[in-house]
Amino acid sequence: MSFNKDRRSFLSKSALAGAGLLAAPSLSWGQGLVDAKERTSQLSAPSDLKITDVKCAYSGGGLFVKISTNQGLVGWGEAVDAIGGTYHMVQRMGNQLAARGVSPLNPNAIFQQFRSNPFGGTQSGVAVAVMSAFDTALWDLMGKALGVPVYQLLGGKFRDKVRVYCDTQLYSVRNPKPEEFAKVARVAIDKGYTAVKFDLDEANDPARYDRVNWTASLGEMERMYNSMEAVRKEIGPHLDICCDMHARYDAPTGRKVAKMMEPLNLMWLEEPVPAENVEVYKTISQETSTPICAGENIYLTYGFTRLLAEGAVDYVMPDLQKCGGLGEGLRIASLANSYYTPFSPHMVGSFLGAMASAHVCAAVPNFHILEWQSQFDTLPKWKEIVKYEGHDKPFIDEKGFLPVLNKPGIGVDINEEGLKKYATPGIPFFA
Repeated sequence: MSFNKDRRSFLSKSALAGAGLLAAPSLSWGQGLVDAKERTSQLSAPSDLKITDVKCAYSGGGLFVKISTNQGLVGWGEAVDAIGGTYHMVQRMGNQLAARGVSPLNPNAIFQQFRSNPFGGTQSGVAVAVMSAFDTALWDLMGKALGVPVYQLLGGKFRDKVRVYCDTQLYSVRNPKPEEFAKVARVAIDKGYTAVKFDLDEANDPARYDRVNWTASLGEMERMYNSMEAVRKEIGPHLDICCDMHARYDAPTGRKVAKMMEPLNLMWLEEPVPAENVEVYKTISQETSTPICAGENIYLTYGFTRLLAEGAVDYVMPDLQKCGGLGEGLRIASLANSYYTPFSPHMVGSFLGAMASAHVCAAVPNFHILEWQSQFDTLPKWKEIVKYEGHDKPFIDEKGFLPVLNKPGIGVDINEEGLKKYATPGIPFFA
């Protein structure tokens, strides 16, 4: 019998022997290692893999990074929000890797090399957002090189699919009425979602004092409550409602809204005030039974330390497309887990970003729920800019879950021709 067959037999038997003791019924313990052995290329050793080129493209609020190698493997990464004017930053970081022929199989080490440059502004903002795209592309490359899904590289999975909430994006309707909120919630729930999110901030509310005043009027607060009350009446007591204030209010308003919403049993109230002041978050959280959530504008694991240590929030929601990437997302989740705090990532990227985030969500015990944009279900753009196999459209199943792909890497690639239709004018496209 050949060595390969002997090894496969050993791994298979080990997996079967351990499954009875360690595995949950839904998991195939050890099978990932067996499959990885079978899929790993025997023609070109992963140890010889080198980065040869890095290019990027922009579309709307998204940055897409393409890392190429000497073996023809390509890794894809995505960053959002804090990416304006970063084309030359991507080129500089990419040239540092390509000029030295760096192996992509050490994403954590590469991330630390980028982050440890104090003169490059690498503690927050655009630098970390760009690093997030690089980090995601490196994990994608490593998974493809070794023939395993990213979740396997992160330590294996706790679940085969991740629950999502539907961000209804009702802000596209100016000053919507309570009945509009109820109608949109019903549409989402009928599609299978078990949680919906609505925005409470409305710049065009006629009761608003002015567009930049952080104090909500009593009329604004009445509008907020009536809208969410209509949603609760429409979907009943057992489905979840999230409310987002987009950090656009002051401390008195945040405290009042949190108390006001208590009868509606929200899943959470998101960012009632800006994220910088931990003490204010702690005060709001201590004064209400409404769970408080924050984190989409916090960078790196260190940014979450005081927020968690002082019990300032009930849920953390890092955005893995700008907080540092997949490796940093895993570290944030681990830190939150040590404080028994659920991990609920913010996600406003594409299908690539959604599936990349899902791999981290599958790999951590304290995952709670992942954000999903309602326009993914309706706008052709989001399906045109990616390539994926073995999945029906849309990705979400009939119970509001996102199945985690078992293909090597992230399992989703960028369709360059499709993305080109939506490319940001005036910026080089993968050049």
